[in-house]
Amino acid sequence: MKKIYYLKTCSTCIRIIKSLDLPDDVVFQDIKTEDITVKQIEALEKLAGSYEALFSKRAKLYKEMGLKDQNLTEKDYKHYILDHYTFLSRPVIVYNDQIFIGNSAKTVDAAKAYIHANE
Repeated sequence: MKKIYYLKTCSTCIRIIKSLDLPDDVVFQDIKTEDITVKQIEALEKLAGSYEALFSKRAKLYKEMGLKDQNLTEKDYKHYILDHYTFLSRPVIVYNDQIFIGNSAKTVDAAKAYIHANE
């Protein structure tokens, strides 16, 4: 599978996607207009190793809801990601059997290297 979960209104996501120089067979899912499904999040969790790895602790709602002061479980992380798109760390790039989560330079560089080595 070659898929990117992102927000089309997020300038960081758009900048990263443009920098990846992706092949034409990559599928894009704007998580604001097309909700992530239970099946999708479960598949992402298998690749990532945990729901926490997919969860954005930088989301405004994370602080507003007082979640940073709670001990969240994997079940909680899954619930919040499914409940509101802002809790998914973005972009999530799935390329073949590899997953790259978030917008750190290290993650983006690793994604670029993997994608270009496997085209």
